[in-house]
Amino acid sequence: MNAADSAWIMTATALVLLMTLPGLALFYGGLVRARNVLSVFMHCYSVACLMSVLWFLVGYSIAFGHSESGFWGGLGKVGLSGVTADTLSGTLPEILFFAFQMTFAIITPALIVGAYVERINFAFMLLFSGLWMLLCYAPVVHWVWGGGRLCIGSGVAACWPMAAFSERPA
Repeated sequence: MNAADSAWIMTATALVLLMTLPGLALFYGGLVRARNVLSVFMHCYSVACLMSVLWFLVGYSIAFGHSESGFWGGLGKVGLSGVTADTLSGTLPEILFFAFQMTFAIITPALIVGAYVERINFAFMLLFSGLWMLLCYAPVVHWVWGGGRLCIGSGVAACWPMAAFSERPA
């Protein structure tokens, strides 16, 4: 474990979370009519809550679990199964890597909120965001950064998002 890497990733995690809550909420709130500002805030905060729960339950496992197929990570890390305080991902504690990746799972559907603000039902927004994260975001993260299909040609190490933080061979 590298303390400097961990400190930087903790800072980056906080900054990405601040881009979503309150950053995007205030930005989108400024783009709508005054009567819909609270609705936009609720969209952003609700998406953050829903994505956090889904990422913990199955999203992280789908994106960064170990699989043979390369299409999805499987369910081996459901609910952070097997992730302890001592588990590492490169030079980072895996729980910190989980939190860092979760901030991107939060901000991505929150960015989509701007496309339909003032136009759709709140319940449908939650349903769409949850399905989009589970069926689109998490599998594509696995393909690109989790060792999936798009990493086969160059090897997992070249595609790993924390390549700069991973152990280098001697």
